[in-house]
Amino acid sequence: MTGSARLSTVACALVWTSAVLLRGVGVEAQYAPKPAADVPTYTRDVAPILYKNCTQCHRPGEIAPMSLLTYDEVRPWAKSIRDEVSDGTMPPWHADAPHGTFLNDRSLTAREKDVIAKWANGGAPKGDPKDMPPVPAYSDGWALGKPDAVFEMEEPYKLPADGTIQYEYFYIPTNFTEPKWVKSIEIRPSNREVVHHVLVYYRATPDLQRTPVFRPNAALARTPPEAKDKEGIHLNKPRLQGLPPRRMLATYAPGTSYQVAPEGTAFRLEPGGIIELQMHYTTKGETATDRTTVGFTFAKGEAKEIRPGQFFNGSFTLPAGEANVEVQMDAEFLQDATLWGIFPHTHLRGKKWDYKLILPDGTSKTILSVPKYDFNWQTYYMFKEPLQVPKGAKIVSTAWYDNSAGNKSNPDPKVDVKWGDQTWEEMQYTGVLFTPSQAPTPIVKQ
Repeated sequence: MTGSARLSTVACALVWTSAVLLRGVGVEAQYAPKPAADVPTYTRDVAPILYKNCTQCHRPGEIAPMSLLTYDEVRPWAKSIRDEVSDGTMPPWHADAPHGTFLNDRSLTAREKDVIAKWANGGAPKGDPKDMPPVPAYSDGWALGKPDAVFEMEEPYKLPADGTIQYEYFYIPTNFTEPKWVKSIEIRPSNREVVHHVLVYYRATPDLQRTPVFRPNAALARTPPEAKDKEGIHLNKPRLQGLPPRRMLATYAPGTSYQVAPEGTAFRLEPGGIIELQMHYTTKGETATDRTTVGFTFAKGEAKEIRPGQFFNGSFTLPAGEANVEVQMDAEFLQDATLWGIFPHTHLRGKKWDYKLILPDGTSKTILSVPKYDFNWQTYYMFKEPLQVPKGAKIVSTAWYDNSAGNKSNPDPKVDVKWGDQTWEEMQYTGVLFTPSQAPTPIVKQ
């Protein structure tokens, strides 16, 4: 990806700045006097909302441009915060569903929005210090707290100032001597600005036989031949050959840096495995380095295995200038399964998503709708109540694209667009987290 294209898509690292500057910062010359009895206060009413929904990003060293941990930090932004939360811009959440449908829902309730509006309109008073909740204790550099095991790229990767960098692969031995049950996986690039995405794979000699869970539509899953043989820079060592089989574990993309297994589940890792990082780097007009780290937090004992999977349509074409192009994909379940979460992914022309579950009797229901997809804030939507999917059911994914000049993020509205790795190309990709009904069976060594 070129430097200019990357700069246009790094809004996840500027998650609030542009909107706030347009609205005005809202700095007051003097703070308000003692609040009226019916005006919410920061210590009693507002701080708990910010700590629950905002400060994981809005704290020193994280992706948001300012910290919201203290009253002195929050007060100058009071009216801007009011405006951002009232129209749903902040916290970023793009699924169209009743509040509470998703386990990781970042959006505010109507009551919480009302509290912030009344507080800002009432002079943004501080309130009684005795009402102040404890400031959240964050581990430096980790959103989920300090991991039990940390794995880092052997050395920093050096990016040139310009040029297209093809996928690079890095390998990190775990030296596990026994199977590990992993509760959470967090991915931390040291330089988010140059990382388009990371896929974390685990390579190990299988000790369990896992049965297939779903079958993507093979006719649509094919990618065009030109997508497999493109020019680009390879700066890392050649991809290793002769390794044990791999399976996907976790995803990093703008807005998504970790996966947490739901209650009673965990990711299972065989002993002696190797972590494989698929790194998609983008240049930014000046040289840079990155050294990505992966952290595992282990579960307390064995659990039901949760497995990641994916399906995608790689055979589409988005005609030049078209503002509303629909692209579908489907995957059929080969056994009963529990569906925990869905991760939609397109690039800069993607504008909305819809997922339907088609049951074996033909009945259909919408399980996820993302009417305003944002490439700069991608989300693994985790169901609060997981979906029980019967054998023979299908998930149908539909993505819509805007390849017209009216799309301000469009890299080039004058060209037809097909599947491709780079951000100026496109994808129709879905990640899923599931638990199959058929338990894996031990592999007996001969």
